[in-house]
Amino acid sequence: MNTRLQVEHPVTEMITGLDLVEEQIKVANGLPLSFSQEDLKIKGHAIEVRVYAEDPKNNFLPDIGKLEIYKRPKGEGIRVDDGLEEGMDIPIYYDPMIAKLIAYGTDRADAIRKMTKAIEEYDIVGLETTLGFCKYAINHESFVSGDFNTHFVKDHFTDTNVLNVHDTATLELASAMANYFFHSKDEKMDLAPSSTTSDWENNRR
Repeated sequence: MNTRLQVEHPVTEMITGLDLVEEQIKVANGLPLSFSQEDLKIKGHAIEVRVYAEDPKNNFLPDIGKLEIYKRPKGEGIRVDDGLEEGMDIPIYYDPMIAKLIAYGTDRADAIRKMTKAIEEYDIVGLETTLGFCKYAINHESFVSGDFNTHFVKDHFTDTNVLNVHDTATLELASAMANYFFHSKDEKMDLAPSSTTSDWENNRR
């Protein structure tokens, strides 16, 4: 396993510019903090979501399998702390967390926008993940307003169908293509079953 998993406090580091893990190591070695409370300045806003190999539609039960496709999102203000690579397995023996995904913006709204885009660009194939739920949660009116608590799932995630969000543009393109092929005046498609035996059928015998 690689060493991409970095600091434990990436959100705090992004808004303060301080590496708290480095400071913790210094303190553990008897050294004083390199800053005082008055020195701390918060700049911007950061949000972290934890990407788990879990199925939100099945009571968040862990999922196992191979990361057949694993492409991290990139961009300004986007950070991925993980310890996995494409082709690796998610086993049953450990915590099913895949990564910590962090988005940093000028304010809360900007951070939510960047996080939403990062989630959409995070390509994971081979098992179920919490990415869809994370996108739903951070764009929920309660989260956006800041008026939420630890009962968010119980209060706002009672219908898992809210995760069935489709790519409208892709669906429209598919519909147009189907209409073209099946209703073309110049060319008719023969959809009747073939009378000959296919190679696949022969190989199955």
